[in-house]
Amino acid sequence: MRHALFVLLTACASLHAASPTKLDFGPVREEHIMIPMRDGKKLSAYVFFPPGEGKFPAIFEQRYADISSAGSRKAAAKFAEGGFVIALVNYRGTHESEGVYRGYRGLQWGPLRDGYDVCEWLAAQPWCTGKIGTYGGSQAGYAQNYLAVTQPPHLVAQYMTDTGLSLYQEGYRIGGATKPQRFIKGGSVARDIKDNEAMLREWDQHPDYDDFWKDEDASLHFDKMNYPCFTIGSWFDFMCQGSVASFIGRNQHGGPNSRGQQQLIIGPWLHGGYPKSNKIGELVFPENAFFDVYAHMTKWFNHYLKGENNGIEKDTPVKYYVMGATGEEGAPGNVWREAKDFPPASKAADWFLQPDGKLAPARPSAAKASTSYLSDPVHPMSLPYAGFPGAKDARGFEEQAEVRTWTTEVLSQPLEVTGRIKGEVFVSSTAKDTDFFLRVTDLYPDGRSILLVDYPLRARYHEGFDHQKLLVPGEVTKLSWDIGWVSIIFNKGHRIRVTIASTGAPYYEPNPQTGAPISHFITEPGVSAINTIWHDSNHASKVILPMLP
Repeated sequence: MRHALFVLLTACASLHAASPTKLDFGPVREEHIMIPMRDGKKLSAYVFFPPGEGKFPAIFEQRYADISSAGSRKAAAKFAEGGFVIALVNYRGTHESEGVYRGYRGLQWGPLRDGYDVCEWLAAQPWCTGKIGTYGGSQAGYAQNYLAVTQPPHLVAQYMTDTGLSLYQEGYRIGGATKPQRFIKGGSVARDIKDNEAMLREWDQHPDYDDFWKDEDASLHFDKMNYPCFTIGSWFDFMCQGSVASFIGRNQHGGPNSRGQQQLIIGPWLHGGYPKSNKIGELVFPENAFFDVYAHMTKWFNHYLKGENNGIEKDTPVKYYVMGATGEEGAPGNVWREAKDFPPASKAADWFLQPDGKLAPARPSAAKASTSYLSDPVHPMSLPYAGFPGAKDARGFEEQAEVRTWTTEVLSQPLEVTGRIKGEVFVSSTAKDTDFFLRVTDLYPDGRSILLVDYPLRARYHEGFDHQKLLVPGEVTKLSWDIGWVSIIFNKGHRIRVTIASTGAPYYEPNPQTGAPISHFITEPGVSAINTIWHDSNHASKVILPMLP
């Protein structure tokens, strides 16, 4: 039945859809193809054929972002020169792809399995060897995890960059917070803007992590993932959590072709981009931090799709970059470490917020101590970024009126932190709901406060994301949440800083703080509140640093 279905799909393919702007790809040939899905809709694909005759393995990427740009097509054509057919495919309902746009829903394990259908259609073509790989990052990383769960028979290997698993935790919601304006503007990818509006209204009906969101959570299906995969993570990326979780889940809980056949690399990089540069934000790392993604990816697929005996499958499973101070001669760190698994064993070290703005390993002794600030959604603090501003000086934010910081003494010796940083903070508010975000920075001797990690938590989700519990105004509540992954050796002469705030727009869209449902379509001015961080003997707020001996 499966074979008959894809013979039919192959026969129905439109092999000469609308032509893109003509570009010179040298020996590589480009076709714009409309690939049919099981429901009769067709997805737009730009397909690049390598020079020469015969059959080739195919590798495809799926995304909702535009695939017709000159940059995307030139990069794909260059990749094809390695002897692969490369296909860039748009999600259904976006750009030139047919169908209704519902985000990632058409890619998953429901009635529409667009990734599966693209994979099997490519494998059935006369120019294909039948061996298929996938690549891409962020949205194309999600697509690969969803695809793996559906188990297409011709998929052989995958290569993911800065990926994700749960759209509730790492996409549509982040720490329980929403970014409505981001997704309203994101409707520009849809062929029909009404599709995006309908999708946002559907999200509004599911503010909590319920069955609706579980249907988009690939972390619940690692046992069905059964393919070797190389995963790239980036320290300066909130989605590093997805890259690490994908590696661990596939490596420990996947099928027999998955367990023990995963590889992970994490470097001092930002989200997305090929190659991974050593020049990140305001920092310039040594040249050893540069990673040529396409060269390595070609070697990976040469082995798995062409059978080349190049030894890549025998590489050490984990390679991670231990960051150090930049611009300081002789500073420890800025080296690669190899390991069989991740994360490495570490000891949780508590660093407590002190009443005097200090951060120290000693538990605070004051009977009652706190720090307060104003949280006003109408007049938020300024954080003028669209993406995570990692590897940049954060003083411009830290010095604003309603932002609070806690800083260690100058370190007398280097201190290594490798693993996941956690926060445990006692708070109260005059509002029923508010946001808290915690940041960790590396404070250089010259005063620069270089941002490493940050992460928000919407207070109504302090007991978990599957239900809401509003704050009782004035009552102290404990918040515990993961802040982010990192590997760094703080050099002697540096200090470590923790920053806490509740507003920082437009990067963090302000919480109205009323406790009412937060809709994409109803804009309310919100109410101001006094938020308080407690740091005394009974409420010992802290960050938990994973420290290596």
